[in-house]
Amino acid sequence: MGQDKRVGIVGVGMMGHGLAKNILKNGFPLAFLAHPGNRPVDDLIALGAQGRDGLVELAQGSDVVIICVTGSPEVEDIVFRAGGLIEGMGAGKLVIDCSTALPETSLKVAAALAEKGARFVDAPMTRTPKEAEEGRLNLMVGADPETFAEARPLLEAVAENIFHAGGVSAGNRLKLLHNFLALGNSALLAEAFVCAAKGNVDLNTLCDVIRTGGADSAVFGRIEPYVLQGDDSAFRFTIANGHKDLGYYAEMAHGAGVASSCAAAIQQFYTLAHNLDRDGSFVPQLLDLLGGLHGVTPRLK
Repeated sequence: MGQDKRVGIVGVGMMGHGLAKNILKNGFPLAFLAHPGNRPVDDLIALGAQGRDGLVELAQGSDVVIICVTGSPEVEDIVFRAGGLIEGMGAGKLVIDCSTALPETSLKVAAALAEKGARFVDAPMTRTPKEAEEGRLNLMVGADPETFAEARPLLEAVAENIFHAGGVSAGNRLKLLHNFLALGNSALLAEAFVCAAKGNVDLNTLCDVIRTGGADSAVFGRIEPYVLQGDDSAFRFTIANGHKDLGYYAEMAHGAGVASSCAAAIQQFYTLAHNLDRDGSFVPQLLDLLGGLHGVTPRLK
């Protein structure tokens, strides 16, 4: 995939903005769907990006369209609604979906695109908006080998690590497994810090013990700054998205016939937090939501 390929993007939000910026910086021409949910795009326009008012126009003017939205309902709406992407698709075009969606959504969209002679890649992301802006995301890719090889130069513009998981939908399966583990770890940490606060355990000391012992993890490294300094910048992932992803994981596990008692408990925890959350809080703020139920503040002020 050379830099003469025209790229379009739908979803210039917390993660999509970083995708767009690094695609431009790597020399690909870029157009984006104008939408009130976008982050400010002045910097993208200064780098040469152009806005498009409709999905059909965006698809017709692009060789590759990247989707970066919340989940399956949004992906399917963008593709299949009247005036959706599918109406502007034709032979040789490629859609790369960086959303975290159900594997079934990837298969459904891929099949519809194939009828138009177009192809599909699911490439959900891990890491945070900070790494997105730095072009250092992790991507888990579901695609046939030929399509993956074609898409790789564009994926390398935004990612530090790229994992080819298998065929279409394999990227989302891998992403849901990853998020189940990360969100489960977050729930354990939130409960532990609430218990520590309730039992008058020194939170600094608890952090020292975790950091130097077997309970240490990348997730703890992102939550610790919130415990000690109230800084949530290392984990800008919303509780609402966590709740959604755990539901997707549970659905995937059920479909595979896998017992998911751990997932059920973690999902119940996130359902409680999601019901309490009114502000679009990030995952570290699980501590505050759970702590509020027990009359404690499980972090240093």
